[in-house]
Amino acid sequence: MPKTSSFEVIAGNHEAGLVLLADHATNHLPAEYGRLGLPESAFARHIAYDIGVEALTRRLAARLGVPAVLSCFSRLLIDPNRGEDDPTLIMKISDGAIVPGNHPITPEEWESRLNRFHRPYHRAVSETIAAVGKASGNAPLVISLHSYTPAWKGTPRPWHAAVLWDSDPRAVTPLIEALEASGDILVGDNEPYDGALRGDTMFRHCMETGLAHALIEVRQDLIGDDIGVAEWDERLGPILKNLNDRPELHEIKRYPSRTGPYEF
Repeated sequence: MPKTSSFEVIAGNHEAGLVLLADHATNHLPAEYGRLGLPESAFARHIAYDIGVEALTRRLAARLGVPAVLSCFSRLLIDPNRGEDDPTLIMKISDGAIVPGNHPITPEEWESRLNRFHRPYHRAVSETIAAVGKASGNAPLVISLHSYTPAWKGTPRPWHAAVLWDSDPRAVTPLIEALEASGDILVGDNEPYDGALRGDTMFRHCMETGLAHALIEVRQDLIGDDIGVAEWDERLGPILKNLNDRPELHEIKRYPSRTGPYEF
């Protein structure tokens, strides 16, 4: 089980053809960064990581017997779900919290964080996807797991879960249908925000390469404890298994991205 300060790869059956990703799995920081000038309480918030996602990813990887790649550093240090030229790669302010350790930041420190954390994580993702493709003999299906806050700036978010995507509907359409089939949850389709982001993990590893994929967001209050994680493991496990069994999701097919240039 390879593990470094930037990523962890959970072992699994590569022949199954499925890869799980967790870009914002942890709130960890190397000791030399202290707390980036923030109070300890900031690291229990969504600004530091996706609450519940590490535990959910581990359970799903074990249930399905498939490999997963998890980040091992806080998104406050550098965000692995952003392109290297994205202005939000290293945040100066996150949901009202000023991050003193990120501003001012020297070009050397910016490059150091890319080299120590961001790039190794993405190499691990690329290598895992390649290994699964080689072992299975087909294009892997890639599922990225995230979570989001129950409310944003005082406005409640009614969706229990969401599927974010750009323009490749192959995995998205049956995934949303399967989530809605239970009849007991409200599912967002590119809500509470759009999944088309140039340079992010799904763009880099799936849109550009033609792999079927989807990003699943679960509301954080629903997976904030072991009971909630177990419930969503039970919900998502069979859905992902059935999704992965669809032959059309193991073919290379490229779709033009909806993304345009960054807006500052």
